[in-house]
Amino acid sequence: MGRQASAAVISGLRHGARSLKWAARAALELALPEYCIVCRREGRYICGDCEASDVNLPPLTKPYCVLCAAPGVPQLCGWCRQSAPSFHRARAPYEFRGAARRAVHDLKYRHVRIAAPHMARLLAADLRRNPHPADAYIPVPLHPRRQRSRGFNQSELMARELGKLTGVPVRTDALRRLRNTPPQVSMETSGARRRNIADAFVCGADLAGMRCIVIDDVLTTGSTMSACADALLDAGAAHVWGLAFARQVSFGDDDDGDAADAAAGWDAWDAGGRGWV
Repeated sequence: MGRQASAAVISGLRHGARSLKWAARAALELALPEYCIVCRREGRYICGDCEASDVNLPPLTKPYCVLCAAPGVPQLCGWCRQSAPSFHRARAPYEFRGAARRAVHDLKYRHVRIAAPHMARLLAADLRRNPHPADAYIPVPLHPRRQRSRGFNQSELMARELGKLTGVPVRTDALRRLRNTPPQVSMETSGARRRNIADAFVCGADLAGMRCIVIDDVLTTGSTMSACADALLDAGAAHVWGLAFARQVSFGDDDDGDAADAAAGWDAWDAGGRGWV
């Protein structure tokens, strides 16, 4: 058997093993009772008391940038003044710390899929408080290789659950990721993030006149959402808004440990150029 054929077989076995592991994990989640990730009380993923606590689930409060929701900025942040994002506006209901950070990490790196409906429920509540008309939710897509490795797209899971709660259609066919870019968490500056994600997405759907909301788990500098908005606007979308579960409070602090989690093996970037493994 040639080297390429052997590599393909090994890759297939790895993906098969991952699929079995994810299926077993999902079955276990359904069989076991839920416990609050903060106080460990049995009942649900984040209990009502902890959900209502600004300490455990800190809301993103004003002032923040009117475009990208960067905290502590009364009008426009420096990044938006220098290079305005392509989306019309982006927001997130929570700061990326406490239970919000734990929920994102559980879903994204630890494959705890029960986090998705709870995160979507909180997003739906935020949309009721801050209504915004939308014709479609557009989850930020992963590259196919990365999605195969992870087994799911966390933004798509959130968007689908949010669509069930609000009745807004979810368009998973709208955006496609062209390049298997290194993870944004590995980029040390906002400029590097913009360059890394530039022209990474394309929209193959007809979105003429549609009002779209791009759904993601974490909003850091807005570079990914802006690149998505570029593609959606090119496809005719009339309005693109961004909605994330949590907003990074400050840039440059290792995304509160995302890189450490990734380095630990939840997601692995092959620096040799082969992409996600």
